[in-house]
Amino acid sequence: MSLTREIFFVAICAVSHLMTQASLGLALAPLDIIAKDFGTTNAGEQSWFIAGYSLTVGTFIMISGRLGDILGHKRVFAFGYAWFGVWSCFAGFSAYPKHQIFFDVCRAMQGIGPALLMPNALALFGRAYSPGIRKNIVFSFFGAAAPAGFVIGATSGSFFGQVAWWPWAFWSFGITCFALGVLSMFIIPNALSDRPAKSPGFDWSGSIVGVCGLVLVNIAFNNAPLYGWNKPHVYFILIIGLLCLGAFGWVEKRAVNPLLPMHALNSTVGFVLACVGVGWGAFGVWVFYSWRFLTLVRHATPLSISAQYAPCMISGLIASGMTGFLMTHTPVSFVMMTSMVAFCIGIVIAGTQPAQQTYWAQMFVSIIVMPFGMDMSFPAASIILSNHMPREHQGLAMSLVNTVVNYSISVALGIAGTVEVYGNKDPANVEHGIRLAYYTAIGLSGLGVLLGAAFFAKSLLKEGWKVMEH
Repeated sequence: MSLTREIFFVAICAVSHLMTQASLGLALAPLDIIAKDFGTTNAGEQSWFIAGYSLTVGTFIMISGRLGDILGHKRVFAFGYAWFGVWSCFAGFSAYPKHQIFFDVCRAMQGIGPALLMPNALALFGRAYSPGIRKNIVFSFFGAAAPAGFVIGATSGSFFGQVAWWPWAFWSFGITCFALGVLSMFIIPNALSDRPAKSPGFDWSGSIVGVCGLVLVNIAFNNAPLYGWNKPHVYFILIIGLLCLGAFGWVEKRAVNPLLPMHALNSTVGFVLACVGVGWGAFGVWVFYSWRFLTLVRHATPLSISAQYAPCMISGLIASGMTGFLMTHTPVSFVMMTSMVAFCIGIVIAGTQPAQQTYWAQMFVSIIVMPFGMDMSFPAASIILSNHMPREHQGLAMSLVNTVVNYSISVALGIAGTVEVYGNKDPANVEHGIRLAYYTAIGLSGLGVLLGAAFFAKSLLKEGWKVMEH
């Protein structure tokens, strides 16, 4: 590629991560405005506006990565933008029937778009760049797009929700997706869209039981705040989901073309995915409940809250540059540990802030710190798994990281929602319920710090202070 085309190639792929996070902010910012239109007041039902989207993003990513390996990453990537656009428009049209369940279904279907986009974007990077500083830089760009995407999506949702009509946020988003899909067909080189000479088969049985297991477990955790764990249909769904996941492991060990090759899952992969899971799960709780805190406790408007989150775009760029430097001067395991510490510090600062306090004292600091957790953990995990997997399984490598990132957000929201609803004896005391959710996130992030430290110590003992060549 020429330098100009390479710049556009990196941009069109990195924007997929921006659009993924923008869709999160798009529904979170006008959450109360949308809920009012649907007549929804229960916090557990409102959390599905976010959890339903993250559920399908995390569930279908692994399948889409394998589809990219089979059909060609460029084809699946372009189709992902088209799918994303269609269901974004449908989410806007849900304002007409005024049924929350229809909106939740549209949000869930919308999440399949990013599931198609992100692993194939990262797989395109994995195929285009060999291990080294250039690969580190483009992966850092991909991570840096997340904070900017969330702020852009939240600002758009806030603007249309307050000034015009909230469906226009989804319709304009859908039009943007269509435009990006067309551009990707022209910008991404055809050489990166070639199908492998020997195309691997698709693991239908593993895909079915795997998706069923992930969906059922997630539904159980997110229905617990609504109905309680004492209801048979909640814990039976969880049991069936866990049985399906057990069946998935059994099937994958015997499959000719497994969706998830078990031989690739060693202790290194396990540590990385565990760190990413608890860290990003805590982050998901922080995003949702920080927004609720500013809305319900400090009574800020969606547009003013979007402005309060704007500094994370700058700190995200700084964190991205710092990550690129650290990954070429320190072990990747050290970068992963540092990201877990950043997650923990940011959540502790937010969770301990008084109800009435100047924004600059704690909330501003928390918003500045959190992108360091995002922009360090995601590229570090992607680099480790990308270098760990062969070239023909780059889609699978990126699928694992994205699956854990998005699925953990959805499950953690369900756990925090349960703690909020059943730990708060006085539903009128909204602040106390939000505090309990914050404490849940602090516990998850603290576990992430312990796992990150253990992973760094293990790597240090095994490999020493090993730095990637650059």
